[in-house]
Amino acid sequence: MASYARSDRLLMGSPLRRRGVCLVTSAVLLVVLAFATLVHLGLIGGMRGDVMVVYLQALVLSSLLAAMPLAVLWFLDRRERETPWLFAAAFLWGGCIATALALPFNTAFFLFVDAIVAQEPAIREMLGPDAAMLLAAPISAPIAEEIAKALGVLVLFAFLRAEFDNMRDGIVYGALVGAGFNWFEAALYVAQNYAEYGVATYGLQLGARYALFGLGGHAMFTAMFGALLGFATQTQYRWLRVLAPLAGLMLAIMAHTLFNVLPLVAALETAAAGEPPAQNEPFPNMGFVETFVSSSLLQLVIFLPFLLILAIALWRSGEWERRVIRDELADEVGRTVSADEYRDIVVDRMFRTRRIDRLRPRVSAALVNAQHELAFRKRRVRDAGENPEHDPLIAGWREEIGRLREVV
Repeated sequence: MASYARSDRLLMGSPLRRRGVCLVTSAVLLVVLAFATLVHLGLIGGMRGDVMVVYLQALVLSSLLAAMPLAVLWFLDRRERETPWLFAAAFLWGGCIATALALPFNTAFFLFVDAIVAQEPAIREMLGPDAAMLLAAPISAPIAEEIAKALGVLVLFAFLRAEFDNMRDGIVYGALVGAGFNWFEAALYVAQNYAEYGVATYGLQLGARYALFGLGGHAMFTAMFGALLGFATQTQYRWLRVLAPLAGLMLAIMAHTLFNVLPLVAALETAAAGEPPAQNEPFPNMGFVETFVSSSLLQLVIFLPFLLILAIALWRSGEWERRVIRDELADEVGRTVSADEYRDIVVDRMFRTRRIDRLRPRVSAALVNAQHELAFRKRRVRDAGENPEHDPLIAGWREEIGRLREVV
């Protein structure tokens, strides 16, 4: 039983263990993947050769910059490491699936607004040639993009519940999906600017979209949804389990709308001052550092309430993790945890990372992670009103700890 639990722990408690659910889910995901592939092929296939070169160069630079948020999220997840492929899956959902799902809706809504603006010359006179974009962006993008990203977090939550334990997991998964969305979108906007104006705005677009080290914007939006979805797994109140994720999605949409409405507000202020609206002019050729600093300061100001919510969520989730590890491993001393190790657990702090044998750092990290996984699984089973001693996944983690202990 323990060996089975160790090899199959990822799907423990998952609906995917039922053949019918697995077949239907796989079919739906294949359809979604095929749709996303067609959307991206249509998007990239419509680029001129020189635009394609700029896009690929921007994508390489965006990939390098994406290492910043990924490193931070890897550190935040240090007490209970998710598998690297799960990290990659969350990131690629944002970069490949969510972008493709949102693009048709954004395009359709833009065309709808553009048709309205064409019938109202006064709107174009007031807001300029970008009137349709200024009006559509604060409405369509926040709704379509946040729902598309949230779907990725929900898929992980619904089908890989053994890997989704608490609010910290929700923050990490949400931010990963958002970081993936930002990774693709940053490169796409560089290419679009080049196609329209003949200027490859690497510094401007990459500096703005990787402000706050890539943890603002899309990463922050979806992390708020993930945080409250994770909170729903911890609460005993049924009404909060329903309302918390909805509140998280609303917060994500609100923050996104706030950011997208700024150009419209600026255009309305210009019109109110009696000045002519801005025309289609090339973007300023700003450097990466200059744009990164100014955009980071701007996001710190406008996103301050949302950043405070995430900061509190990170603090509280860390407190919860340390408390669960301390409480659930107390009766494991002499079994899967030594007395010295438990003393380290008791004195663990917010920014510390517990290690057992620094001469074998990889095995040590795996052992610590297995002990923490054991603690979180025991808490989940206990919260469900069941006996942890009868849970096959708990037995599997104990067996894994014993195997790693022999190596250390």
